[in-house]
Amino acid sequence: MSEQAISEQDSSVQTAKQVYNFNKLHKRLRRHVGEAIADFNMIEDGDRVMVCLSGGKDSYAMLDILLNLKAHAPINFDIIAVNLDQKQPGFPEHVLPAYLDQLGVEYKIVEEDTYSIVMDKVPEGKTTCSLCSRLRRGILYRTATELGATKIALGHHRDDILETLLLNMFYGGTMKSMPPKLVSDNGKHVVIRPLAYCKEKDLVRFAEARKFPIIPCNLCGSQENLQRQAIKNMLQDWDKRFPGRIESMFRSLQNLVPSHLLDHQQFDFKSINSDSGVIDGGDIGFDKPEVAPRFIDEDEEDAGPALGERLDIIEVK
Repeated sequence: MSEQAISEQDSSVQTAKQVYNFNKLHKRLRRHVGEAIADFNMIEDGDRVMVCLSGGKDSYAMLDILLNLKAHAPINFDIIAVNLDQKQPGFPEHVLPAYLDQLGVEYKIVEEDTYSIVMDKVPEGKTTCSLCSRLRRGILYRTATELGATKIALGHHRDDILETLLLNMFYGGTMKSMPPKLVSDNGKHVVIRPLAYCKEKDLVRFAEARKFPIIPCNLCGSQENLQRQAIKNMLQDWDKRFPGRIESMFRSLQNLVPSHLLDHQQFDFKSINSDSGVIDGGDIGFDKPEVAPRFIDEDEEDAGPALGERLDIIEVK
């Protein structure tokens, strides 16, 4: 066999492997999104979902997966993509319209110069995220009303949720995170996070494989040494050194035991007496916790059926 033939064969094998790995990744992400939608009843029959598209990997992936879900789900719902052009210097305003036109998806580009407001109000050297987020939320809520959207979909993923938990614990003295579903600040909209069960590293790989036209944020994305970035770095280090720790932390958010915490407003400690009986295992809470087996690496073994194989996970309520 000639060297050229061997090279072509190796290339073919590599391409087949890449296709297999991508299909496995896509299947996993669809499953995670489908499970989150089902667990929290995020999308219902007749919904008009406003997908907030920033130009980052997460929102691109969210739109891609929701469009796939829309094509296969047993319920009917509409999707409209919305991008907020904040007039940041050098923002490539042609990229998203070209991409969305190619997809054939309904969309709206909202132009609001929040960049100038943030630069004017925030002192030099201070982080811009808080003010920028408040302005952006207000504009998106208004846009959702104008478009008749019943749900607002944001692209926060599992790692964002864990980072927020630790930020609130370390700096805010509260144990709370990003809820997968909530009522908006103005009380008029339902906000959902369909990527709540998705790992950021999976989304990175998915974006690379899909070759999404990523648009970097020149406003906040260039700021260094933010508290959130420090938390992100810590979690990434733990994930490398202690496989399974991040999965266990995320699972803990779904397995709360208020009687073994210290919030007397969430659990009625005052009424406990000898007649109350054993509550949540009693004093075994002081015992050494049982260590669960190492979590299965989903790159090694698929953990369940894909969205296309379990369309019943989204039911009309």
